[in-house]
Amino acid sequence: MVRECRGGRVYVVGAGPGDPELITVKGLRLIQQADVIVYDRLVAKELLDYAKPGAELIYAGKKPGAHTMTQEEINQLLLEKACEGKKVVRLHGGDPYVFGRGEEECIYLREHGVECEVVPGLTSAIAGAAYAGIPVTSRGIASSFAVATGREAPDKDRKMVHYGKIMKTVDTLVVVMGVGNLENIVREMLEEGVDPDLPVAIVEKATTPEQRVVAGRLRDIVEKARRAGVQPPALIIFGHTVELRDKLWRLS
Repeated sequence: MVRECRGGRVYVVGAGPGDPELITVKGLRLIQQADVIVYDRLVAKELLDYAKPGAELIYAGKKPGAHTMTQEEINQLLLEKACEGKKVVRLHGGDPYVFGRGEEECIYLREHGVECEVVPGLTSAIAGAAYAGIPVTSRGIASSFAVATGREAPDKDRKMVHYGKIMKTVDTLVVVMGVGNLENIVREMLEEGVDPDLPVAIVEKATTPEQRVVAGRLRDIVEKARRAGVQPPALIIFGHTVELRDKLWRLS
C-alpha cells in the first residue's frame, strides 16, 4: 500500500568531488532552502554551513565495512521526512547517478508517491583527474574514456567489470573505489595483454587540500602505491593522458 504524503519533496543532489566550491549553483540553493539534509561521508562539510537555521542535518555516511545506515534505511528515512511535508536534500558526494545509488533512492520514493528530483554534480572521475592535471580525453592521444567501479556489489550473480577488456577498447579508464582492489585490477589487465608500460596515476583525496598523486606504469604502480601508503578515497587513472600531467600540473 502506498503511503500518503503531505507535499514533501526530495532533491537528490550531487555535491561534487570534494572542493566545496565545485557544487552547482542549484545544488547550493537547495541546501540553503532545505528543512532536512541527509549527507554522505565524502560531502565537503563546509557545504553544511549554508544550511538555514533549524535545518535538520543527518549523517548517512558509508565506508567499506562500516555503514551508518543501510541503503534501505536511507530510503526509508527520506520517505519519512518527505511524508512529514518537509523539503529534503539528499546530498551525495560527486554525482548521485555515478556509483552513488541516487537512482535507487528516486525510484523508491516515486514508488511511494513522493516527488524526487535529481540535481547532477561533478563526478570525481573527471573533476578529480582534472585537478591532478590529467584530462580524460585529449586530441590525438585519447578520444574515448570509461569509468568503472573498483568494487562490485558482493551479491551480483556474475562479475560485470572486466578491466583488461575495457582498457583494450578505450583510451582512458578511470576506476573509482578501487584502491583496495588495485593488485587484482592490474593483474587482470596484464593477463589480458595490456601494455605493462601503460601510464597510471592514483589521485588520493582528489580536489581537497590533502590531494596527492602517485604516478607510475602498469608494471610498477602496485608497488609504488604500497610504498606511498595510498588510502581511499582515490581515483586510479589508466592511459596516456596521464603523461600530460607534467605539462598541465602546477603547484597553486
